Amino acid sequence: MNLLIILVVLFAALALIVKLTEGRAKPLDPEQQQRYSKIIMVLVFLTLMGAMIKQCS
Repeated sequence: MNLLIILVVLFAALALIVKLTEGRAKPLDPEQQQRYSKIIMVLVFLTLMGAMIKQCS
């Protein structure tokens, strides 16, 4: 039951944050999109490597 309450509160908080910030977002230019894409790919790779190392040890 506690887990259900926590999940509902987290979902409500996320919905509120999305609703408040979606109107203020400005579009990214292609240069920024490319830079963020590279950063995200590195972070995904590091996360996968960390998960593999954790699983093997």
